[in-house]
Amino acid sequence: MSETITAPHPLDHAVRLEAVEPGLYRGATTPEYWNMAGPFGGATAAVMLKAVLDHPERRGRPVAQTVNFCGAVAEGPFDIEVRLVRDGRSTQHWQVELSQGGKIATTSSAVTGAERETWSHAPGAPPEVPPAERTPVLDTTGRGGWRARYEFRYVRGEPTPGGGSAEAPASAVSQTWIRDEPRRPLDYVALAAIADSVVVKILQVRGDVPPVATVSLSTYFLADEAALARQGSRPVLGVSDARVFRHGFNDQSAELWSDEGQLLAVSNQVVWFKG
Repeated sequence: MSETITAPHPLDHAVRLEAVEPGLYRGATTPEYWNMAGPFGGATAAVMLKAVLDHPERRGRPVAQTVNFCGAVAEGPFDIEVRLVRDGRSTQHWQVELSQGGKIATTSSAVTGAERETWSHAPGAPPEVPPAERTPVLDTTGRGGWRARYEFRYVRGEPTPGGGSAEAPASAVSQTWIRDEPRRPLDYVALAAIADSVVVKILQVRGDVPPVATVSLSTYFLADEAALARQGSRPVLGVSDARVFRHGFNDQSAELWSDEGQLLAVSNQVVWFKG
């Protein structure tokens, strides 16, 4: 695996936006984050968040983001329109739309908020797992697209074809050290993408890969800028689970922890599957 940070990083390339007019940006898909039938959903979430962060009226840091994947994003250019729908003293509320050829492909809502010193309490704790440096790196040789853009170190729940079946489902719990490949200092854009980097649970639970797609992804950012800066380019711990597979949909949750034990973000998504 690479030990250096390249410039520009593939993620920065994927989220690069050109301001066309106030609130309107233009970007393009990149092969580095391609998935089976379109861009990796995490890269789409990241570029939607980047559009909010680039808006000249934005104040504060990201607090929440919900991304609804309405249809496949085709290879090539796209437009992103950002609208500030409510500007309050503590929070700003944003609506974001990604379109191609006049058709909406992805919508998003986001909340940004000012940093304030308040009472704090953190009763949660990450599971006790071996540190990243003592956990083997998953071999991604020959895997193109977005899967090659991350270093995965599975403590538990590595998805293996045939590891589970419809008749005897495997556990949906996974514990994985994750970081950008090549290495990149953690920020909110990268965190938005990593929140979707947990492999779809049906592969882990049932051992096969039917047609599958994330429908909606919500991420809540719990870390401030200082916490992200402390984490730097070291791996974060992703703890993930699913609770139900029914009527062609399943849930999927994730917690992202720093290697110092601080909860950086949580996410929940709904995934569509066929069969």
